[in-house]
Amino acid sequence: MNVAWFIANKLSHSGTKTFTRVIIRIATAAVALSLAVMILTSALIRGFKNEIVNKMFGFWGHIHIMDTRVSNTYEPMPFNRNLDFVARLDSMESLDYLVVEDRGIFGSNEKVTKAKTRGGIAHAQVFAQIPGIIKTKDELEGIILKGVDTDFNWDFIRQYIISGDTLDVGSPGMNEGIMISQYTADRLRLDTGAQFIIYFVRDNRQLQRRFKVSGIYRTGLEDSDKKFALVDLARVQDILGWSPNQISGIEVFVDDIDDADVIAEYLYIEELPTQLYAESIRRKFPNIFEWLDLQNINGIVILSLMTIVAVINMITVLLILILERTNMIGILKSLGAHHTSIRKIFLYHGFHMIIKGLVWGNVIGIGVALLQKHFKLIRLNEADYYLSHAPIDLNLFQVLVLNGATIVVIMLFLILPTYLITRIDPVKTIQFR
Repeated sequence: MNVAWFIANKLSHSGTKTFTRVIIRIATAAVALSLAVMILTSALIRGFKNEIVNKMFGFWGHIHIMDTRVSNTYEPMPFNRNLDFVARLDSMESLDYLVVEDRGIFGSNEKVTKAKTRGGIAHAQVFAQIPGIIKTKDELEGIILKGVDTDFNWDFIRQYIISGDTLDVGSPGMNEGIMISQYTADRLRLDTGAQFIIYFVRDNRQLQRRFKVSGIYRTGLEDSDKKFALVDLARVQDILGWSPNQISGIEVFVDDIDDADVIAEYLYIEELPTQLYAESIRRKFPNIFEWLDLQNINGIVILSLMTIVAVINMITVLLILILERTNMIGILKSLGAHHTSIRKIFLYHGFHMIIKGLVWGNVIGIGVALLQKHFKLIRLNEADYYLSHAPIDLNLFQVLVLNGATIVVIMLFLILPTYLITRIDPVKTIQFR
């Protein structure tokens, strides 16, 4: 029989003084609140990263292959879609590559190790784009038409459609359909089925084409929603005077996001002709991904502060419990109990409080997270956060890690105040009982 555990269990369920009872409840509440905040913080950060990254990659792909002469002006530069490397993209599997690590103080000693990507290329789709100006009766609006073909994956954009439907690309005849964002529709006061003219400049000549709104979408990516509209690839090729084989770029989707930079570099060095380059979306929009990385730092700060709050409260209450039970400690010492055994009693007592706090912390943290996930109670400014509500991504493994880490960290710090027991003199405690 574990005597220390038995005594600690009796202490946990015995009646205590009013002041001590309040202190124990405060410490338990501090553990519960700390864990609840940590669960919500981790779920929110995971939700933000996953939602924004999925939106970015869903709209742009993981890697862009374009002409080296293309800049941020979105001017179309054509290349042939029938080049040899294009046919190999969809069948490309995991790659072997070398990782060079700098070692030593000045990086003079390099270590080269072999590595392998977790996956290959999942999908590739062609596109062509051209800037133009939308003209209605009362408004003008700049727009970039993104022409897509039959290989375009509509799964992403379909979940953000507000009204109407996707384009019927690749059908015989000239498709006048266009998908515009809700931002553009609101600015120009357009609805599904509305027709308007878009003006283009080609070879110093003005061209105009009529389009009909087939669908309206809203991704929440303000820059993309403001600038882009989706049309049939053949329509863009017609405006530009290109042949059916000419495109301005290829969007590549990889199996694992972490492989994007490696695969982009491999394509650029090994597969692409000299006039083309491959760029991962992370390098194309570094500011967004730096902002997402900053959220990890914020999360670490919050988790650290919550852990400190729980630790301080638990140390305080354990010291109070030790001082309150000095008579009991003196009697146990006089009966021959070792310091280690007596310290275990209070550590077990603290463990009981931690477990109780963790139970309530899980209930509160997971409960609030589920409420936010299903009812979207916390709303956000979509222009600033790319999302209309605070996203939640609860991960069972992460919740278990937070619970385990909280127990380990607090218990390690609780060892320190128990050393006070070694300073208690049994003769004095029994004498002044």
